[in-house]
Formats: sequence, C-alpha cells, structure tokens
Amino acid sequence: MENGLTIDVEEWYHLCGSDPLPEPEGRDRRVMENTSAILALLHDFSVTATFFILGSVAQAEPTLAPLIAGGGHEIASHGWSHELVTKLAPEEFREELRRTADLLEQQTGRRPLGYRAPQWSLGPLTPWAFKILREEGYRYDSSLTPLPFVGDRRGPRIPHLIAGGLLEFPPLVTPFPGINLPTGGGWGFRFFPRSFITGSIGRLNDRGSPAVLYLHPREMEPDGPRVRLSPFREFVVYGPRRSVADRLRPLLSRYRFTSLERLADQWDTASSFRHTMPPRPFPP
Repeated sequence: MENGLTIDVEEWYHLCGSDPLPEPEGRDRRVMENTSAILALLHDFSVTATFFILGSVAQAEPTLAPLIAGGGHEIASHGWSHELVTKLAPEEFREELRRTADLLEQQTGRRPLGYRAPQWSLGPLTPWAFKILREEGYRYDSSLTPLPFVGDRRGPRIPHLIAGGLLEFPPLVTPFPGINLPTGGGWGFRFFPRSFITGSIGRLNDRGSPAVLYLHPREMEPDGPRVRLSPFREFVVYGPRRSVADRLRPLLSRYRFTSLERLADQWDTASSFRHTMPPRPFPP
C-alpha cells in the first residue's frame, strides 16, 4: 500500500487565523532553504511527494517550482494569497486558481491537477468552490479534514468522491472517543507518540486505504522565526518545536509514500482503496 506525502509550500509567516502580514522587500524568506532540505530528505529515501505551492511564493522564488519538479515531484496548487476560501468570493477564488495555475505552468511546463485550501477552508460553507475546481480542470482536492473547528469532524477519513467527480484526499486523523485527533501533520504530528501515528497509518492500510501526511517547510527549522500569537494559537501552529524531519525519517523507512497524483491514478485503474460511498453532496 502506497501512502500520500504532501508539502504545503509557503513561507514561515503564512499562518491562517492570524492577521495578514505584508511582504515588503527585504523580508527574511526561508522557504527555499527549508524546501531544499525536504527535497534532500526525500531523495535519501527515493520518495516522490506532492508539493502544494502558494502562487505568491512561486512568484517570489521563481526557481523553486522548477527545482521541485526537477526532482520528479508533483506540483499542485495552494492558491495564491493564503486567504481562507471562506473569505473569498467565487470569482476571487477562480482568479486565484487561474493566476497560480498559469504561473506554475509557465515555470514547470505543466498545470496543476490538485488543490489544497489554506487551513482546510473548503466544505459545506463553500459548495461553489468544488464546481469551480472542476471547471478549472482540477482532478482532485485535499482540503477536507475530518477534524472539529477547522473541518467536518463527521467527514470521511478515507479517499472518496465529491459530487461532480472530484476526488478528495483527506489528511490522516486518529479516531479517539468523541473526537478525531490531527496526527497526519502540524502540531499533532510532532506531539503525539510515534506509535500513535504508525498505528493509525497501519489501520488505514489494513483497510486498503492510503494515509495522507502533510508538512510545511518551516517545520524543518525548529529554531526558526515565529509569528507573535496568543498562547493557544502558538501551540496550535507550532506545537513542540522539534524538526519534522526527525519524526518523518522512521516513517519513510517503514512505509511507502508517493504523490497524490499517483494515488489518483490508482483510484482510476484499480479498486485497491476504492470504497463504496455515495459522493458527498457539497456542489449543487
């Protein structure tokens, strides 16, 4: 069973839920160095991943997307501004998709087929967004998380179709009495015991479903700069300040990981992890 490994390519100051930060000339940009460290780690384990790139970051670092694509990885879209989709009008959302896709195609020679919204901000409040994704040629989405507060805690934990034919890849979570826990990335990935995470991956794989992990370039730098936040928000964003690489290496050696595009190909050609489930009826 192959699992999905994804990277949200954004700068250290692109944080959802905090006031937007300006990007003046001379701001300390760290995404190139930290993404290069991720690429080196994946090369060591011969792993291919999906990189959801923020359009504004690709514009600021024009050699970044070609560097990632040159390593054989999938280039996908993270939108342009890192604004929550719930705060965008439908045409603003479409414009962000097109602007990002045009730039990534110009830089790598290929338009993205996958999309992930900042802070999992697609769902019942944005039914129009799924239709726009299909109209703009997207094949899959990875924005619906079965977590409370930032997602739908009752949502499916396995890949599934959304009405309209869009394939959805939710991130790994771990069921716990009354709640799902965020073990697939972020603070939870760095906080919970490794056995907790491996057990969750193993149970999904035993059911014939891939687990989807995610990380951010800033997590490669435990002593990197922080955005000033409230104590609660600081924990949610940063959790324990340990390098995500130390948590990831044992998993890369134990499990097989690949891009979401490859998992989508497997969905189309086999029933290895296709489960009987009616499409989610978000789009009208």
